[in-house]
Amino acid sequence: MGTEAITAAELLYGMPLLRSVAGGGDGGAEPGGCSALLAELKQLWGEIGKGREERERMVREMEAECMRVYRRKVDEATAERALLHQSLAAGEAEIAALTAALGADNSPQLKVNKWTMSLTERVSSATSLLEELRTIKAERARQFADIKWEIEKITAEIAGRSYGYEGSPRASEVEEHDLTIRRLSEYKARLTSLQKEKSDRLHRVLEHVTEVHSLCDVLGEDFIAIVNEVHPGLHETADPGKPTSISDGTLGSLAQVVAMLTSEKAKRAAMLREAVVPLVELWELMDSPEEERRGFRKVTAVLSPDKEETLSSGVLSVATIKKTEEEVERLTRLKAGRMKELVLKRRLELENICRCMHVEPDPSTVPEKSIALIDSGLVNPSELMASIDEQIAKAREELQSRKDIMDRINKWLLACEEEQWLEEYNQDENRFSTGRIARLNSKRAEKARLIITKIPAVVDNLMSRTLAWESERKKPFLYDGARLVAVLEEHKQARLRQEEERRRLREQKKLRTLLSEKEAMPHLKRPGSSFGRAAEPSAANRKRIDAGRPAIASSAPSVRSGASSSAGSGGSSSIGAGSAAGELVRPRSSAAGAGHCGEFFKGARRLSGPPSFSYAALPKGGGGGMSSSLALS
Repeated sequence: MGTEAITAAELLYGMPLLRSVAGGGDGGAEPGGCSALLAELKQLWGEIGKGREERERMVREMEAECMRVYRRKVDEATAERALLHQSLAAGEAEIAALTAALGADNSPQLKVNKWTMSLTERVSSATSLLEELRTIKAERARQFADIKWEIEKITAEIAGRSYGYEGSPRASEVEEHDLTIRRLSEYKARLTSLQKEKSDRLHRVLEHVTEVHSLCDVLGEDFIAIVNEVHPGLHETADPGKPTSISDGTLGSLAQVVAMLTSEKAKRAAMLREAVVPLVELWELMDSPEEERRGFRKVTAVLSPDKEETLSSGVLSVATIKKTEEEVERLTRLKAGRMKELVLKRRLELENICRCMHVEPDPSTVPEKSIALIDSGLVNPSELMASIDEQIAKAREELQSRKDIMDRINKWLLACEEEQWLEEYNQDENRFSTGRIARLNSKRAEKARLIITKIPAVVDNLMSRTLAWESERKKPFLYDGARLVAVLEEHKQARLRQEEERRRLREQKKLRTLLSEKEAMPHLKRPGSSFGRAAEPSAANRKRIDAGRPAIASSAPSVRSGASSSAGSGGSSSIGAGSAAGELVRPRSSAAGAGHCGEFFKGARRLSGPPSFSYAALPKGGGGGMSSSLALS
């Protein structure tokens, strides 16, 4: 009985005893636990009087019931393990798919150790990795969708098709099996290429539109109407929500419009130029006032090739061209009544140019003859005007070529005037007096002597330049009707004669002085003295003195007619001889009438020479003004 009770107790208390040992380790039964219940059940069985068989039956029932509970728990644990394995397998499969889609090199990997980690930990790690990969996939898919949408939009713009700019692309439109970085880079490269092409096309469109706007502004055409024919969205008043058309058709149409407007611009510019050329000629011909020209000043820009690209607004419009043509017609009608006045004005201009050159103008267009021809109707006024204009052009060109020689002639004339003044100054008995004017005249005399020494070099230089001019032009250089080279040669010969005459007169004066001194001192001679014999001139010297007297008298009239009168009016023989020798051939522009040049130079100095100079008006210490103007080279 005791053995069976122990067996039943072992079977009955085996599990609780194990839990007790595993849980506490102190060997004591937990209050209210299985051991207490079994002890209470045993006591109850004893009080009730249960038999052995009945007790064994009840113990077996309890064991069976415990087995069912354990089995249920085992089944539940097995099912839970299977579910975890299934979840782990599904997670790993999805992780593998996402890794393949996103690229293994750029995706996080699942790192688990099934020997050290429990199944639940492995599932948790896989779940967290799966969530991270799903987030990366969603972001990558959004990037692909945005790029693909941009690519399709730009492609549609280039092709000229409409595209839905409102809304966003659907996720199903993205191929989710390949979301790798490499494919994303390819999409980005394609998008960059399309964006560059779009930018280039947009730049070309804007260039064409700007050129069309500029041409329309110059031609006076309606820009909006012309652009609307190409595409309604190309001008500023178009719908801002719509993109600018960059299709091939738009670019081609704009290029055609630009070519058409450029051709029209060239055609109208030629038409306006044909009207502006005679307009400017009529302005110059009729000397139109600035008020009349101001209204058409902007159209004259077509005559300058460098300004043709910057014409002002509306210059080439049909209305402007018509208005210019009407102005030309009006001036043409007005020109017929003013041709006589214009011819006389042009002739006066020609005479002024010829007067500056000291030459005679063409006698074929003298005012009396020109007016007679116009009145008789034998000559077309326009042809006569053209003939005078041609003469003016030739005269201006010759004036420019004679400028250097004319400047040197003026310097030569001024030097001759200084020479004449110096001769008059040397004959003035009061030149050595004191006073401001005397000092100024003395300074002028010093400078005049310096200038006179340069006259031969000036004449030689002027002659060489004149001969070079004549050789180049194949015609003589005339000055007031005479050839300048002949005048210069005559001046040189006369100057040589003057110098020879002065030298001879100086020698005669010395001899006369010696003779006078000898005749004035007869009391100094003593017979037999060597002094008296040396002072008495020899017979040969007397012959030379006596022979020189008629030579002086015979040489004075041969210089020029003006010299004899000058010599006859002189007080002494030396002054008369000096006046005769001073009759040098000089430029005949001097106002003193002393024969300084030929008669053809008289008018030259009156027209082009400097005004008379008064040394009394000079400031104190200012004697250098004339020298600076007479610096001869």
